[in-house]
Amino acid sequence: MTEFLQQLINGLSLGAIYALIALGYTMVYGVLRFINFAHSEVFMVGAFVGYYLGRMSDWIVHHQKIIPSWLVIPNESIWGGILIILLAMCACAILGVLIEKLAYRPLRNRSTLTVLITAIGVSLLLQNVGQTVFGPNPKAYPPLFPQKNLLLFGSLTISSNQIVVLGVTAVLLWALRYIVMKTSIGTAMRALSFNPVAASLVGINNDLVISFTFALGSALAAAGGILYALNYPSIDPLMGTLPGLKAFVAAVLGGIGNLPGAALGGLIIGLIETFVRGSRWSTFSEAIVFSILILILLFRPAGLLGKLQTEKV
Repeated sequence: MTEFLQQLINGLSLGAIYALIALGYTMVYGVLRFINFAHSEVFMVGAFVGYYLGRMSDWIVHHQKIIPSWLVIPNESIWGGILIILLAMCACAILGVLIEKLAYRPLRNRSTLTVLITAIGVSLLLQNVGQTVFGPNPKAYPPLFPQKNLLLFGSLTISSNQIVVLGVTAVLLWALRYIVMKTSIGTAMRALSFNPVAASLVGINNDLVISFTFALGSALAAAGGILYALNYPSIDPLMGTLPGLKAFVAAVLGGIGNLPGAALGGLIIGLIETFVRGSRWSTFSEAIVFSILILILLFRPAGLLGKLQTEKV
């Protein structure tokens, strides 16, 4: 039982990260009806922004005599780590808006295949720019939060990083639900998702709403990138590929375009991957995850919480 609960904690922690990435996929699909495959590279950029901010925080702490006191961020503190996450989210939100404006907006009236190929091209571009700017070698991630292992009962433990992952994810999911369901921009997002032409006829600025959607999804990917790096503390410019694909599977599993479905799918994929890795089938963990994608497309293409929609030709 202790081993089961330990794997459950590990799976929920990993699944929470997949949920944050999957939400970006599903939000863009819900508004524009295409998959933004460059989203996994935004995840990578968020991790690197957190890395350099963490290194900068270390430098500032060791040079407090020449730095104004109001600029000093406590090293490995809760508030310092949260500030770094927020700054990385802002940086990636800007990146997401730029990607949408420069790469996707000119192709908005083109075929879905054209936009899909462009998304793959943007993904490869960000990977190669990342290798040039950040370097191709893996980098050890600096600790952003106090490092502790808490003993729950028996030999069951939970790390401080896992607590941060679960706590930050819960807050961000609540904030996302509040924005989508309780604010005017969230109402505009839902209207645009339902009918773009009718949304523009009632005065909604579709370009603004789409840019906000990209910014919001990219910000969540940045948070996911930092949380992932905290638990798997080695980053490189290609780190987003595999987590991004698994998050895409999670979005399809929950129901692409459905926000609660993306969160649920992320948790399920994280749990399945963790339990498989803890069994004798550990070498097949990735194969099993991607097999789920095939099965869900064969037997329930709308996903667990999605609904099939009839399209008029």
